[in-house]
Amino acid sequence: MLSPPLSHTLAAASRVVARVLGGASLTAVLDEDARGASRPAVQDLAYGTLRDYGAPEAMLAMLARKPIPDRAVRALLLCALHALRHERRAPHTVVDEAVTACAELGHAAARGFVNALLRNFLRRREALEAEARGSEAACFGYPAWWIARVRRAHPEAWEAALAAGNTRPAMTLRVNRRKLSVAAYLAKLAALGIDARRVGVVAVRLSQPRGVDALPGFAEGEVSVQDAGAQLAAPLLDVRSGMRVLDACAAPGGKSVHLLELADLDLLALDHDAERAPRIGATLERVGLAAQVRVADAGDPNRWWDGKPFDRVLLDVPCSASGVVRRHPDIKWLRREADLDGFAREQSRLLAALWQVLVPGGKLLYATCSVFPEENGAVIDAFLARRDDARRLLPPGLGDGQLLPDDEHDGFFYALLEKR
Repeated sequence: MLSPPLSHTLAAASRVVARVLGGASLTAVLDEDARGASRPAVQDLAYGTLRDYGAPEAMLAMLARKPIPDRAVRALLLCALHALRHERRAPHTVVDEAVTACAELGHAAARGFVNALLRNFLRRREALEAEARGSEAACFGYPAWWIARVRRAHPEAWEAALAAGNTRPAMTLRVNRRKLSVAAYLAKLAALGIDARRVGVVAVRLSQPRGVDALPGFAEGEVSVQDAGAQLAAPLLDVRSGMRVLDACAAPGGKSVHLLELADLDLLALDHDAERAPRIGATLERVGLAAQVRVADAGDPNRWWDGKPFDRVLLDVPCSASGVVRRHPDIKWLRREADLDGFAREQSRLLAALWQVLVPGGKLLYATCSVFPEENGAVIDAFLARRDDARRLLPPGLGDGQLLPDDEHDGFFYALLEKR
């Protein structure tokens, strides 16, 4: 299959980036605007541009000297600057194809401006790159407030955590031990020439990502795609067959399925999002497991709880998603510092509400995919200060519960609470 022309990829990626910078979700925009054979190339360029956004944005400001009013043309220039800085194509080819892309975007009148600006970048590249490095946002690829908070929270590891968030994410699978062993699945992969290695109890990391349709046994439920850090959640709850378990913010269902792979449970999977909740059922069906699925606000038990307490509760709360930005680079530029207070309030509301549905002696796992303490330890400390019937358990190997993103996993926080 022939690759799409670079001009088409630049134009399509520019539309995506323009919508994202206008406030839309990158994943949703790609699903709407980048379908068919061209999607891999468009997705790669859009993701790369948004991961790299700080530096091209700084250099674009130097080159244009005044704001570029048209969002599509600005996005095209950002995509082209990213391509010039990171792709292996000849620079003149990228410039020529970006000029061609102007017409595809409906902005033929901008061709001269785009051509002149990109050629000016090539002439001044070394000086522009040096000047951009003077800006932390350009150097690290995050907003200044984000950098400051991560530095303050993790003074010994902040640079490594930020750098990890700018890498391409690994593809990690979770092997369903109800169906086969990790060794048996690795043998299946090896027989197909797929290089992989074990990175956890049931975690297998592929050396190169690939579509799930190309994975042996995926359709049959032998494996699921799940980051190695996210795979820690279900085992931490220490579930046993016969227990009544609540997965309170369950969509798309990966953690619910993992819990059911560990034991025969009476499991209720809740999610407030009526559009995402059906994915829980689809995930369960693929793996061949069953649970009750309901659409409801977990923070309002009066509307869904039957009064029978749960032995275990998994509370994977809505959060800033600051630990998974390599998978969702748009988050870095759409999130605002003030959002953290709103997340913390919602997290505290959910935690307080779900504590009442937990049986005495039961356990609740509070989980986020955040690296910000305001959503993690601060929420837990405040909760424990208000409750004399709660204590925090410290599972071996988890330290304070904060996992920062690295080569093996994304960023997560876990706090295991026991009800006295």
